[in-house]
Amino acid sequence: MTKRIALRVGLLLAALVAVGGALAQGTAFPEGEQVYMTNCIGCHQANGQGLPDVFPPLAGHEPTLYQVGGRDYLPRVLLFGLQGEITVLGNTFDNMMPSWIGLGDEELASVVNFVLTAWGNDELLPADFEPFTTEEFAAVRELGLSAQDVYGIRQTLELP
Repeated sequence: MTKRIALRVGLLLAALVAVGGALAQGTAFPEGEQVYMTNCIGCHQANGQGLPDVFPPLAGHEPTLYQVGGRDYLPRVLLFGLQGEITVLGNTFDNMMPSWIGLGDEELASVVNFVLTAWGNDELLPADFEPFTTEEFAAVRELGLSAQDVYGIRQTLELP
């Protein structure tokens, strides 16, 4: 019994060290990571890979949306949602991205900055990338769009 308890304690300590090491590395946007883990992880998963055939990946795709859609598109998606069939990295998805208009502008700016720099996305951004600001989200918030409006905007983007 003592060996069994010692083994469990050892495994628990090893797990805590691994988690602690990951947390110690941190992220450039820890507040955004927290918002992501609270609101986005269920669909897009902890690794940003989404759920195949259900929810699209953010890893490897968000920098493209940023570059093609400019600085207005991503805030529109987060604030107003997106509804309609989309293709992401060669796969088709037809689910709804909810509106996160209930979150504050600081939370939204932080989470989009986290997503744009997590999972290797930072390597796909242009060298002159500047993090989103709360003011950008406040300005877009006033547009009062619908998820279908945002889908219409996406349809005009020349996404690969």
